[in-house]
Amino acid sequence: MKTSHYSYQLYADPEMAESFDAMRFSGPIGRLLADSQEQVIASFLEPLKATRILDVGTGTGRAAIALATRGARVTAVDASPQMLVVARRRASHAGVTVEFGEGDAHHLPFPDRAFDSVICLRVLMHTLDWRRSLAELCRVSVDRVVFDYPSLSSFAALQSAARHAANLAGGHTEAYRVFSDRSVRDALRSSGFAVARVQRQFVLPIGLHKRIGSAAATTTVERLLRRAGLNWLLGSPVTVLAKRCAS
Repeated sequence: MKTSHYSYQLYADPEMAESFDAMRFSGPIGRLLADSQEQVIASFLEPLKATRILDVGTGTGRAAIALATRGARVTAVDASPQMLVVARRRASHAGVTVEFGEGDAHHLPFPDRAFDSVICLRVLMHTLDWRRSLAELCRVSVDRVVFDYPSLSSFAALQSAARHAANLAGGHTEAYRVFSDRSVRDALRSSGFAVARVQRQFVLPIGLHKRIGSAAATTTVERLLRRAGLNWLLGSPVTVLAKRCAS
């Protein structure tokens, strides 16, 4: 059953829902991660005013709220009712309107091309069937889909392998998957979409940057690595703007 998968069990915990933002986005690196991702997504989806956007796997609603603040008409779904409780509260505190509801990335409850754009962040790496989920994102979008993934060619691949090994040894971790660029392009092509723009965030592991704890140091080091050409080889997570191909 789907509920036996960690991606459903973990985020059904009210304590996890309440602490999620603090774990992911607290501290200087967490804030840098969130702010830079928000800017990239906004640039990928401009113009945002009155645009119909679906946020799949919204979690605590961070991206949905940011887009609504910029004038988009946002619908946001998540498989976890507990996460949605937090998301609704955060939207209320932010003074923005987002239509939240339960929804699974594998079976989105919307007709074809119901939204101008669809976003899906930190989700495909955890889904049971990422290709089916990506096909669903494409199905309900008129033109644009924005999503991200940890790259097979990055340091994230080492962490992913370590987590899978820990699970085989009886541990309980989020044993997420990593993706090759080719597999992503092929899956998009099957749904009539193609990669239009790509942004690769960090060369060094996010965990390492968090241990250092300096946004200035992270910005400087990553700028140097980018100038050396390593970002295109090792950068992760990869955020993709995909557009529907002309028929």
